[in-house]
Amino acid sequence: MKHVTHAPNPAAGLSVRRSLLYLSVAGAAWGTAGAAASLLYLASDLGPVSLTFWRCAGGLVLLLAVRAVRRPRGGSRPAEPRVWPALRTVATGLAFTLFQVAYFAAVRATGLAVGTVVTLGAGPVLIAVGARLTMGERLGAGGTTAVAGALGGLVVLVLGSGSGAVHPAGVGWALLSAAGYAAMTLLTRWLGRSGGSDPLSTTAWSLAVGTAVLLPLAVAEGLLPHTVELGRVLGLLAYVAAVPTALAYALYFAGAAVVRSATVSVIMLLEPVSAAVIAVALLGERLTTGTVIGTLLLLAAVTGLAYGEMRAAAARRRPLPV
Repeated sequence: MKHVTHAPNPAAGLSVRRSLLYLSVAGAAWGTAGAAASLLYLASDLGPVSLTFWRCAGGLVLLLAVRAVRRPRGGSRPAEPRVWPALRTVATGLAFTLFQVAYFAAVRATGLAVGTVVTLGAGPVLIAVGARLTMGERLGAGGTTAVAGALGGLVVLVLGSGSGAVHPAGVGWALLSAAGYAAMTLLTRWLGRSGGSDPLSTTAWSLAVGTAVLLPLAVAEGLLPHTVELGRVLGLLAYVAAVPTALAYALYFAGAAVVRSATVSVIMLLEPVSAAVIAVALLGERLTTGTVIGTLLLLAAVTGLAYGEMRAAAARRRPLPV
């Protein structure tokens, strides 16, 4: 009797378990960006567009340095991308830029709580619908329950300590940000299913597009920070460029190419969990019942979907008699 196994996911040869780990680290790292941005706003006059520009530009420089050191094995250079893959990469970069800038605009217009809950709440819904329509990914009853639980946990976590004022313009920006996030996730998953590019390349190109698009807007807003704490500001900018940008997005693009899109969107809700922990532990914010309940609901949803992904991957690898 002969056995056959299902082919592994083509995306970079990553296992589902490692991809889930990458996404979890990326989500936790993203959560530190908000705290760093708050400290930057206190120490300088940088605006959200300029901060995002320096985040993209600094991350791009770091990734180019990594790519210069990490030569391809065998001494051969990778082939230049064809026109269509290059266009897809540029589209990913534009979606990334839209996600970042529209989110900061939403926070400015309607506050952190409402901007966050609308952006991160609408994101999983748009991603689940988009993945079903474009790639035929089924969420299933368990997945639907986990997404609903995650959305409920997000609402409790963000709004548990008090409701914020809702402004229509801010909600519009937040929905636009959610659309950019959904497009970025779906494009990454699509590239992964078709044998997409190296995660470092995808991240570098996305940051390059963001840097180019944001430069004129940042100049208009005020590109250079005015501060009496230059060392602190430069250190925070270096951190934002290195950890929640260059590292986190490289891990995100690697993991999102393997794992189902809806699962990616829920796992990345570790970002507000990380931000809440930092706010309580380092910034002196009060630990509320809403923070505890929301965090537990989100972690339960992430754990449930991660377990489902690993079971599905194990079932695909199981040998079948022929």
